[in-house]
Order: sequence, then C-alpha cells, then structure tokens
Amino acid sequence: MYFPYFRGRQYELLALKELVNGQLLSKSVVPVVEPVRLVKKDGKAVIPYKMIPSFNVAIQAFIDAKSQIAIIGNPTVGDFARDVNFVDTYYAQHGIVTNVIPALLMRKNTDRVLQTFIENGVAPTDIIAILDKRDFLDTYNRNFVEVPPLYTMFPDERQIRRTVTQGKVMFEDKFIKQEKNSDYEAAPDEFFSEDHLYYSDEGYVGFGDYSVVGSIYEEGGFAPKAVAIHIVYFDVNNILRIRHFVSDSNMDIKDVAGKYYEAVTKLFNWYHEGQQSQQTDALLKFISHYENGYYPGLPTIKKLSIMHHLELMSKYLDGGMAK
Repeated sequence: MYFPYFRGRQYELLALKELVNGQLLSKSVVPVVEPVRLVKKDGKAVIPYKMIPSFNVAIQAFIDAKSQIAIIGNPTVGDFARDVNFVDTYYAQHGIVTNVIPALLMRKNTDRVLQTFIENGVAPTDIIAILDKRDFLDTYNRNFVEVPPLYTMFPDERQIRRTVTQGKVMFEDKFIKQEKNSDYEAAPDEFFSEDHLYYSDEGYVGFGDYSVVGSIYEEGGFAPKAVAIHIVYFDVNNILRIRHFVSDSNMDIKDVAGKYYEAVTKLFNWYHEGQQSQQTDALLKFISHYENGYYPGLPTIKKLSIMHHLELMSKYLDGGMAK
C-alpha cells in the first residue's frame, strides 16, 4: 500500500479530488491529509471551526467513491500552528465515516487528541499513527505499544523499528527541495525512490512519502524567476526517478507563461524520446499545453505533477505496468 502525505493546500486537494473522481487512483493508495486552512471571518477562524470548501469537497469525493483517505486529527501547520482544537469540532460536525481514517501525529497534544478520538467512538486500532520524529517515541510507547494502531508511518530508523511491531509503513521525504527553481538545473534527473520494490521484503505493509511537494511547509508564494515541472518516472529497473524540467530565461520574473512554455517544451521532447510508458492523464495534459501554447497557472502545474505521480503509482500497484 502507498500512503502519500499532503498538507491540504488547495492544489493538493484538487489533485486528490480529480484523481478519485476520474477513477485514476488505486484502492491501494491511501492519501493522508493534514488540514492547513480554516474559513476566516474578520481575520479570525470561524467558531466552530469550518474547513475551507475545497477540503470538504475533496473528502466527500473519497466518501462517494468509497475510497480510503486519512485525516490528521492534530494538524500543526498553517491555521493550526497554535494547537487549534480541530478534532473536537470536526467529529461533532461530521461524525465517523467508514472510509475516512483518523490519523494522529505524535506530538505534545497526542494524548489529549487520542482521548477525543476515543470519546467519539474511534478505537486506537482504527487509527493511523505518524511517528515522523524520533523525539516522540515515548509518546508512541505510552499510547500504542499495548494496543497498536492500524498503521504506523515512520522513517526507516533502527530505534523506531524496534518499537513498532505491526502495521509498519516506511515513511520518508523523497523530494530534494531546492531553494530556487533554477537550482534544479544542477541535477535535472535524480533518484527518487525504490521503497515500492523492497518494502514488503523488509517487513513493512506499505510505504509513504510527501510526493513531489516535500515535507517543508511554506506559507504563500511569490513570482518565480524560473518555472520547474517535476515528473517522476520508472527507469528500466522499475526504480522511481524524478526529472526536473526547468525554464531557460530565468533572470527576472517577467513572462511566467513564456518560462512555462520553455519548461514544458523540454517535457514534450523527453516524453517523445521514448518515455511513452510513463503516460498518465496528467502527463497528457502537459503535452497538450505544449501543443496548444497554453499556460495553466503555477498552482495547476503543481496539481498535475502530483496527479501524475499518484496515477503512475496506482498503475504500478494495480499491475498495469511492467515490473
């Protein structure tokens, strides 16, 4: 099973919604979403807390499709950076839904939020625990050693492997994030992951990562001097690599559409030089942008890169690609 982790930005939510609505997502792919945004009123979060519409629409799409998705009950970034008590209000509004899996980060508030889960009828054995920091191993031991969660996502570290006994999910950031888009030119083709090949042999039931976004959460954005398109692909040994297609005219922030066309031209040429086996709906949209001279906007570029990654992994896990 594959557990891609997202921070619930708008373009990520749109990617997930379009994938599941288009029946492009394998049942073996379980996205894990950490909410980051609340509806605001007069600059303050609405009480009771209300999620932005795109969050609710994306979750509902998974419910309607009877596909599994996990929601973090104690988010820690964005509007939740100050320990907003998200889980109380969410379950009061929505209740328990079969294919929406409760998930819990190992943090200082884990004990309290776990108790809230239990009070709302969620058993510890139905929870996904995310133990992404070695410093919270004691928190995990206190809450889950006697009653293990459904799955535990954690980096492949010896100290944690000794503790987690079942439902183990190898979880690491595979995306090497650069400070500037132009920096990707230094290594345009990189190793991404081979966890999908070996996770089962190493005693894991699944693997996870932060897709082509990375674990670093940043607020807002800015006009880039360079445009980069990040595309994962399988090499001849079915190792997953990532290709960065970067624009050339990167001296200033003028003509972002022109920069995109430079980058997507490189993607088009790469695709037609023998990479048709990597085809996904999202990749074909990139190709159509080249053919039609169309600039979709920076958020859509990010959305399509995510969609390509998850559809490609879906094909692999469902046996639709040579292994």
